[in-house]
Amino acid sequence: MTQAINKTALFNASCFALITTAFTFAIRAGILPQLGEEFGLSAEQLGFINSMWFFGFPISMILGGIFYNKVGPANIMRIAFFTHTIGILLTIYAGGYTTLLISTLFIGFGNGCTEAACNPMIADMYTGVKMNKMLNRFHMWFPGGIVLGSLISKFMTDLNMGWEAQIWIMMIPTIIYAVLFFGKTFPEPKVEGASSLLENLKAMISPVFIFLFFAMALTAISEFGPQQWVGLIMGSSGASPMLILALTTGVMAAARFFAGPVVGQLGQTGVLLAGSILATIGVYLFSTVTGPMAYVAAVIFALGVGYFWPVMVGAVAQRVPLSGALGMSIIGGVGMFSTAIFQPIIGSWIDDANATNAAEGLSGAALELAAGQDTLEKMLLFPGTLIILFTIFFFWQKGKRTSVAPAGAH
Repeated sequence: MTQAINKTALFNASCFALITTAFTFAIRAGILPQLGEEFGLSAEQLGFINSMWFFGFPISMILGGIFYNKVGPANIMRIAFFTHTIGILLTIYAGGYTTLLISTLFIGFGNGCTEAACNPMIADMYTGVKMNKMLNRFHMWFPGGIVLGSLISKFMTDLNMGWEAQIWIMMIPTIIYAVLFFGKTFPEPKVEGASSLLENLKAMISPVFIFLFFAMALTAISEFGPQQWVGLIMGSSGASPMLILALTTGVMAAARFFAGPVVGQLGQTGVLLAGSILATIGVYLFSTVTGPMAYVAAVIFALGVGYFWPVMVGAVAQRVPLSGALGMSIIGGVGMFSTAIFQPIIGSWIDDANATNAAEGLSGAALELAAGQDTLEKMLLFPGTLIILFTIFFFWQKGKRTSVAPAGAH
């Protein structure tokens, strides 16, 4: 007799796995200045270390999507646990730049495995509006975990606790998700044909998937660009960088928690268009304001980028259902790969802005503020382009029904 699937247990385990991913993002963002000081690294070198987090992610996501139907989500999550653990330990005992690159790659690989296993698993457990709701609830724990992680990082940094101690904190949710997943039965793909790799590939050669593929590259860097560099960019703005990160991700978590009625009312295309407009306003404000107004900018930015990732994954699941687990993994992978490419570029923008403003006579906090605002001004390109793309998508998809019939919103 087939063992019953415990949806609640699987969903909760998935959430703790995503909290691990969030901790690796937030705590690493918090300790970037410490790493730079201890190992004598430039902003560009820190950018390459950041990029390993984002580069490992798409590699494992795409591999996980290809082999999902062969090895199953349980085995993918075992690989996630192994690579998370190795990456965390290597980071703690890092001897310099090269070790940090390798350890961050392992952590990114574990994070990608989490997305590769959990996104299709959740899409297979629920349908329609409920599926959109649960995907958003799952992805709520990325910003939610960043809130916890950034506050933990700030608290430990203020107590002069070393960056190694902060990295150890990442092992807590890692162990929890491993225990929760242990021995559970996982669901089978619910869309006929979605388990066929050939059908997946055929489905991805479609205008909608190709559009979402390119749009995802910009939604991801719009979200992760300002957040990963908040410590260096906003450090001299008169507002606490880690509090900005906590506020941003806290608002994102709340937005995703209440995503069901929002997506139900505006639809996927309406949410994406509105998000791109708010994200552009938020980044613009970040590049111009100082002091308490930076927190206002954080709220607007968060409302803009909050729905991007889960709604893009949901759009693939509903609008290109035959792409299956591979389609969702490819979309997530391109988002992370795009972010990996842009991390050292953003780092070089900061270095160049520092050099330019220093040549004009600025120094200290004034120099750091000017360089940070110049960099954020360049980042406006990402969400600004999305306004154009999602306006096209809104009218293109208007009146078209998604391939999976919506279930009742509850």
